[in-house]
Amino acid sequence: MDPNITQLQQQNNENIDIQKFLLKVLANWYWFALTVFIAISIAYFVNRYSDPVYKQSAYVMVQDKENTLSGGIENILEEQGIIRRTRKKVVENEIAVIKSYKLVYETIKQLPEFQINYYSVGRIRTVERYKSCPFTVITDTSKNNLYGVPIYVKLLNNNEYILQIDKDKILNKKMKYGEWYRSENFTFCLLLNEGIDLKTVNENQRQYFFVINDIKEVVKNYRNKISIATTDKKSTVLEISTNGLVPQKEVDFINKLLDVYIQSGLAEKNQIAQNTINFIDQQLLEITDSLQVNENNLKNFRQSNNLIDISKEGSALYERLTDIQKQKSNLLVKKSYLEYLKKYLSSNSDLSQIVIPSSLGIDDPALMELIKQLISLYQEKNTFLITATEKNPAYEAVMNKIAQTKKLLLENNAMLLRSTEISLTEIDNNIAKIEEGFKQLPATEKELINIQRKYKLNDQIYTYLLTKRAEAGIAKASNIPDNKILDYANIDTKVQISPKYSLNYMIAIVLGILFPLIVLVLIDFFNTTITDISEIESKIKIPIIGLIGHNHKNQDFVVFQSPKSTIAESFRTIRTNIQYLHPDKEMSSHVIAITSTVSEEGKTFCALNIASAHALLGKKTVILGLDLRRPRIHETVNVSNVIGVSTYLLGSTSLEEIIIQTTQDHLYFIPTGPIPPNPAELLESKKMQQLIETLRGMFEIIVIDTPPVALVTDALLISRYADTNIFVIRQNYSKKNVVGFLNTISKSYSHTLLTLLINDVKINSYYGRGYNYYSSYGYGYGYGYGYKKTGYYDDEEDFEPKFTLKRLWTILFPFKITTRKK
Repeated sequence: MDPNITQLQQQNNENIDIQKFLLKVLANWYWFALTVFIAISIAYFVNRYSDPVYKQSAYVMVQDKENTLSGGIENILEEQGIIRRTRKKVVENEIAVIKSYKLVYETIKQLPEFQINYYSVGRIRTVERYKSCPFTVITDTSKNNLYGVPIYVKLLNNNEYILQIDKDKILNKKMKYGEWYRSENFTFCLLLNEGIDLKTVNENQRQYFFVINDIKEVVKNYRNKISIATTDKKSTVLEISTNGLVPQKEVDFINKLLDVYIQSGLAEKNQIAQNTINFIDQQLLEITDSLQVNENNLKNFRQSNNLIDISKEGSALYERLTDIQKQKSNLLVKKSYLEYLKKYLSSNSDLSQIVIPSSLGIDDPALMELIKQLISLYQEKNTFLITATEKNPAYEAVMNKIAQTKKLLLENNAMLLRSTEISLTEIDNNIAKIEEGFKQLPATEKELINIQRKYKLNDQIYTYLLTKRAEAGIAKASNIPDNKILDYANIDTKVQISPKYSLNYMIAIVLGILFPLIVLVLIDFFNTTITDISEIESKIKIPIIGLIGHNHKNQDFVVFQSPKSTIAESFRTIRTNIQYLHPDKEMSSHVIAITSTVSEEGKTFCALNIASAHALLGKKTVILGLDLRRPRIHETVNVSNVIGVSTYLLGSTSLEEIIIQTTQDHLYFIPTGPIPPNPAELLESKKMQQLIETLRGMFEIIVIDTPPVALVTDALLISRYADTNIFVIRQNYSKKNVVGFLNTISKSYSHTLLTLLINDVKINSYYGRGYNYYSSYGYGYGYGYGYKKTGYYDDEEDFEPKFTLKRLWTILFPFKITTRKK
């Protein structure tokens, strides 16, 4: 075959499949309309009765520039490289901090309204009454209360109410406002809010219930609800939002969360300066006593010895000693800090209270670098604790780095401490050498210099510490938050998260269309029977002789009993088609063998009525029952089956004995007879051949009812005696694979004419295309009137589509629109 022709046929088949499916969709349009209507109704009730969820948002900017006040503690720390710059903060870390359990917990703690939820009970909906409930519940925090248990309240009047525990009414008690309810599970009292007059409240609006919340569960809930994202990829502005049924409640939470977040960040910065101040205060406390004692000693000595000044030589020695003591005072402060650092690292698991060495003027690059690394690692550890567990491998890696860094820091600290002690020893040796020069001075002057030296040493340390304390105080006072709140949350009911009205209706329409569409596809997919004539047309290789409609009247001899019916007309057309199948042959008799693939496909019904159609022309016709394995045709004709073809072939009866005249003119019947033990052998016998030859001489038309060809080989044996073989298949009954079976078996019928008859065809707007569709196969005349009644058939109402758009329009609008002629 030409490949172009093959490709064209494939395209036509695809177009037919699409057209067939569209026709099927149109034929079932009312299911689509029904499911769309149901889906839209569901969407309406969802939109009508679902509690609206609103989104509330606030905006905060993570600063990426240095503090504008140069005196800030952060500037001091950055100059020494102690901490990383806040402008380099990772936005993801700030998001983790805002969503941290600690921060959300502190937020909820500062919102007492979140610890108890109030609800009003309506006929259909239950609504949360945040800050709008007519009463307030006070709980005893020293007692344990069950969390999450609904406690129902019915307000009776301005003095009393009825208390019910849970829906099962475990408790049903009348109580007064302000009266404490105490039990093993609850301890609370209920107060009527000021300005509430229940006389003005309808009885149906006095039913409420409240739930005491577990603060941990509230924190968990809001941590899951918080949504944080940058407004732009390159921006450090964060949008912080939550969704909830009560806009005011979400606004209060977000705004309080931002306040706690900003204050928490500022508190952390202030803590560094405060740690320095606390350390200096402790050192000042110790040095003040020594300074006071030395000052008193100096004063008393001068008064008792009337010695105001020292000699020139003594002054020179004193100045040298003062310079050395200044160095010693710095080393003493350094030693004190190193001892503090050693103790702090050995006894603390975090660095939140550590004093930065640069704040005390201690400048050691290695020490500061190690502290910087340790602080950075602790920040990383805290971030992991927010987003992961302690079993996380990354967290364990950070802890290992912390342990190693802390070990290196302790080793460095010990080395610095030894170095400082060596320096102090050298200074003490230098002081001792200077003191040797004091021996040449008078005893009184020597003692005065010694007292002044001690006083000056303590005074220098005291002055140095006061200077550093002032610097730390200034730094603390100049601190400002790293991050800035751009916009607090305001009540916004325009951003509704759910229900989405338009989206719900759109989804309803789509689902309403998809559901029956999927059902139709699944029905087609799992359906193994022939439902559409086009399925046969495009694949069958044998000619289709005609279509027979559904027998609505359950008549066996439709041609005789309902001659004006469409089925009767179909059999007449098939009769004509049979005549045209042999236009070049002059036959005194015509043998027609009718079979099917399996039982119940209507071959016997078709055989009876094809024979009847020929008998109506006055042709002498006989119906020959040759289903020797399961004879049933005699029941339809209502004759005895005691004798028949089987008895004739076995020689028990003569041919004249088995030929029965029916009640119809020119129509005869030969029953099958009893079931023989060897039906195949009888059909192949010479006597069977003689029987057919004899009947050809006696009748013009011989219609043979044969067994199903797919079950036994009898039909194939009989086919050689027939001029025309008709296969009967039944719509919505015969399997789809019958087409391939017929194409295969047609090779065995090459000796005779093989045709196909489709039985029990149901006309509707999908399978039928008006009567015109079937006219080419002998189903009506096909005058092109569509489904309108023509008056030609007495059963047209049986074939009119049960429900069409046109009929629906006619029912809804029975009047006609006419125009007046001018």
